[in-house]
Amino acid sequence: MKSVKKYKIGRRLGAGVFEKCQTTKFAVSEARHLKNSKNKKPKILSGYAAQFIEKQKVRFAYGISERQFLNYVKEAISSHKGIPETEYLFELLEDRLDNVVYRLGLTHSRRLARQMVSHGHITINGVKSTIPSYRLKVGDIISVREGSKKSVLFSDMVNKTKDYTCPNWLSFDAGQLTGKVLGKPKNIEGFINLNTVLEFYSR
Repeated sequence: MKSVKKYKIGRRLGAGVFEKCQTTKFAVSEARHLKNSKNKKPKILSGYAAQFIEKQKVRFAYGISERQFLNYVKEAISSHKGIPETEYLFELLEDRLDNVVYRLGLTHSRRLARQMVSHGHITINGVKSTIPSYRLKVGDIISVREGSKKSVLFSDMVNKTKDYTCPNWLSFDAGQLTGKVLGKPKNIEGFINLNTVLEFYSR
């Protein structure tokens, strides 16, 4: 997706939706846009519009299709695992293999993480996986495939990740290019409101 289009989407949905929109360059672009539109009256969103935007935030942030997301929502709503629907929905999104590769710090974006998985660079418990949506479980070991460790994608990973701390439900050994799922993710970021998302689908 082109930077210009990402900037436009990020402006509409919030900077957190794309990694590219969390940069100084985007901030400068946003400031210029606000200056040019300062005389325009801000749009007042209806309840439906606000819910729709929140749903789109999640979809674009995780890079999933409408059908995939709807299936996650249906599973969260029908789940009888004794946890809140929003918490379970967040787990479904975060437990995806491409997201975990991103969260471990192996790459700077979920889009590139998805490509890494699709191209066979990642293994789960020693077995290669090419399915970005593969659902990981507590105890699973995620590693860079032995034949891919010399790839430029994973070169100097110790230095690349020295200032990065992965979420506390994951662990990562940059030297061995291996991570582990330690527990279940908790939605503490605050960028997305999954209650609003569920309200959208319950209409």
